[in-house]
Amino acid sequence: MSEKVANIDEKIGSVKFYVDEAFSHLKIKDEKSCFACREKPCLNFCPANVYRLGEGERILIVYQACLECGSCRVGCPFKNILWDYPRGGFGVNYKFG
Repeated sequence: MSEKVANIDEKIGSVKFYVDEAFSHLKIKDEKSCFACREKPCLNFCPANVYRLGEGERILIVYQACLECGSCRVGCPFKNILWDYPRGGFGVNYKFG
């Protein structure tokens, strides 16, 4: 199993990101809904670990590493994540298509 994980990390490491420092394409609609969510599936379904738990159970978004897979749009039970494509010229650039 660890060989597979290393292989995934290696592939993700080959992805190029053009980070838009001025605008995040991921946002939480209502932080109160996040506090009400006990399971916090967003911490588990993102393959790039974009969603993290901060101080006071606050969900932090590290959008700079987003793979743009869209899993967060459907994985949040409260439909509380706004997902949009990054502005033109920004975002992920896959090396192998």
